[in-house]
Amino acid sequence: MSDKFIRILATGFGSGCAPLAPGTAGTMVGIPFYCVFVSFPWPLHLLSLIALSFLAIFVAQEAERILGEKDPSRVVIDEIVGFQFTMFLVTPTVVHIVAGFLLFRIFDIVKPFPIRLSETRLPGGYGVVGDDIIAGIYGGIVLQILIAATGL
Repeated sequence: MSDKFIRILATGFGSGCAPLAPGTAGTMVGIPFYCVFVSFPWPLHLLSLIALSFLAIFVAQEAERILGEKDPSRVVIDEIVGFQFTMFLVTPTVVHIVAGFLLFRIFDIVKPFPIRLSETRLPGGYGVVGDDIIAGIYGGIVLQILIAATGL
């Protein structure tokens, strides 16, 4: 892949260049991806999520090389992937998407154990994307509990 294409993917089609809250802007780019993936049968949805995760790891690692920084804030492909984990197997409603978005952002910002540890201890793209995958899983668990408990 060319450096230009890596930059486009890494920055979530430019959303990571937002002057305020680039991670939040990048997460918003994850919403259309979710809307596509949720229409797949769950095994294909899961396979797509895994493939997107590996692509994100590669792209994030290459972006670190190109930009000469560790985990640059403008690299948001990890937020796009993390949000997919929060929304996996969730019915696509506006309420679910908003709740999932907020939960993912909270876990991504607060970084409870072992999220921060994975960010600092895993090398390259694995560290960039790994913390967001864990934040996404945490968000997904809480979202599933909220849906079951409240009928959200």
